[in-house]
Amino acid sequence: MRFLLDTEQRAFADSLHAMLTAADTPAAIRDWSRGDHASGRALWRRVAGAGVFGLVVPEEYGGLGPRPVDLAVAFVELGRHAVPGPLAETVAAAVLLGEDRPAKRFLPGLAAGETIATVAAPTGYALDGDAATLHLTPGAEGLHLSPGAGPVRRSLDPARRLTPLAPGGELLTPGPSTAHALTWARLAIAAQALGVGLALLDRTVEHVRQRTQFGVPIGSFQAVKHRLADAKIALEFARPLLFGAAVSLRPADVAAAKLRTCEAAYATARTALQLHGAIGYTAEFDLSLWLTRARALRTAWGTPAECRDTVLEGAG
Repeated sequence: MRFLLDTEQRAFADSLHAMLTAADTPAAIRDWSRGDHASGRALWRRVAGAGVFGLVVPEEYGGLGPRPVDLAVAFVELGRHAVPGPLAETVAAAVLLGEDRPAKRFLPGLAAGETIATVAAPTGYALDGDAATLHLTPGAEGLHLSPGAGPVRRSLDPARRLTPLAPGGELLTPGPSTAHALTWARLAIAAQALGVGLALLDRTVEHVRQRTQFGVPIGSFQAVKHRLADAKIALEFARPLLFGAAVSLRPADVAAAKLRTCEAAYATARTALQLHGAIGYTAEFDLSLWLTRARALRTAWGTPAECRDTVLEGAG
């Protein structure tokens, strides 16, 4: 089976890539890491204006979807540019709010980019609760509208700011199933991871063409070529898993896609770091923004072990 994007999907990806390239996302990422959300919110509105969040919101609530394949296309580009903010969490929130009353109340704002949503994970922390305007806490009793977020706790990726959500709050829906929201969130993470890996590979290829040793570019060394080829193969083998999972939306397929894309991105990050040398460790060098993102996405919305368990359960 071949998973090739059609003309409209390729044009959509190209337009997002051009828009985000012009947006200077590294500056927005660094602002977001410091708790200055102005540039990140402006970028969020531009992403929403391109229709990205509408791809998970039904048409009757101001969206375009649900369209999981197109969402995966978009999130690859968001990952390629390391766009900050609770992206997968907003996708999960849109799915959790799928019931009539909450949907009418919140989904139009999510689709338009007026609302930034975050969702408490099983760990008890939510991503970017200080920036989000909608805080959701799924639990045994149902989905609660949390009254706010606690103090920020820094994570491995400085642009992924973890916050506890205040307990209690309005009960929006009783006893919602979170399984479908988890599947959509994992799909979004998988697509982001693929984009992060592709960006790391592109930046590393450019670097090895310019850096010289013994009077020649290090990219001409056979060992360097092998490392880059391994990274390229891993990413390209993960790509059809991602889009196949977007077609089926089976939890096991999505878990497999997340596992492969995140592992491929993480392996590419290790290669990028090795081939850049000491400069790759410095926070001032833009590569670090993608290195830390690759590591953080690897465990977001499901560790590798949890994804493997989901795959095995689906095969049983």
